[in-house]
Amino acid sequence: MSSYNNTARFSEARRVAIFGGTHGNEMSGVTLVNLWTKNGAEIQRKAVEAVPFITNPKAVEKCTRYVDTDLNRAFTPENLSAPGGNNLPYEVLRAQEINRIFGPKGSPEAYDVIFDLHNTTSNMGCTLILESSKDYFNLQMMNYIKKAMAPASCLVLLNEHPLLKYSTSRSVAKHPVGLEVGPQPQGVLRSNIFEAMRVILKHALDFIELFNEGVEFPPCTVEVFRVLERIDYPRDANGNIIAMVHPNLQDCDWEPLNPGDPMFQTFDGKTIHYQGSGTVYPTFINEAAYYEKQQAFITTRRETLVASAIKKA
Repeated sequence: MSSYNNTARFSEARRVAIFGGTHGNEMSGVTLVNLWTKNGAEIQRKAVEAVPFITNPKAVEKCTRYVDTDLNRAFTPENLSAPGGNNLPYEVLRAQEINRIFGPKGSPEAYDVIFDLHNTTSNMGCTLILESSKDYFNLQMMNYIKKAMAPASCLVLLNEHPLLKYSTSRSVAKHPVGLEVGPQPQGVLRSNIFEAMRVILKHALDFIELFNEGVEFPPCTVEVFRVLERIDYPRDANGNIIAMVHPNLQDCDWEPLNPGDPMFQTFDGKTIHYQGSGTVYPTFINEAAYYEKQQAFITTRRETLVASAIKKA
């Protein structure tokens, strides 16, 4: 009998995939997956099949974010069911292939967990991305990772915003986990960022092994940063950027931004202040890949989520 009331029960997480190269110029995930493809000893755990997988090989070959379109936005129902063969963008065809191998998305046959490894040029440190505040399996895993990483920081970004959530590569799995580690320039490998990502994966796989062995995880609370709003750069009437991230905000991911604080600096030196109604916590500040997405940063609010106890069904 369970020692906790209202314990959530989940099936064993036997099938786990580790995606690298969803964006072909984010080198930590690409390098780790290539390493583990040659020798997967360090990612193997009892009763777990851990599959390392390069998601966007053509983009990896060119060391570019994508070839035709962003693979990490391509896993929509429309794309996954689209006919048309070779007339489709490369990443849409690739999304369909990934869905066949690791899905189908939303089905009982889908992989249990997918870790999708990303780098950011922003000063975000180690960040886990959670797609549902009700996924107690992932919340418990993230709590385990955070404790195992302490005193080093590992933050949780919760993106279940109805308008800003997007159709990720990892969304094929029952329990999708995004991992962003930075700052690291595109096309560059930094040893500290690489090792931080490697350590997070170790703790995550340890958690899965313990869960599969029958360890019951007690109720816990997890601090998260919930996505609120996308903030674009100031632009002129023709859509050209006319200001940059203010030096007081640059590299200050996760630090409080208060109404009236400097936010942007125009090219002729004028300061544009944050006009929001309350304190927010910006992240993905000045991310290189997001200029094309018209995003200077996103704002978040700090929340504490409660996860029920979990146990293997």
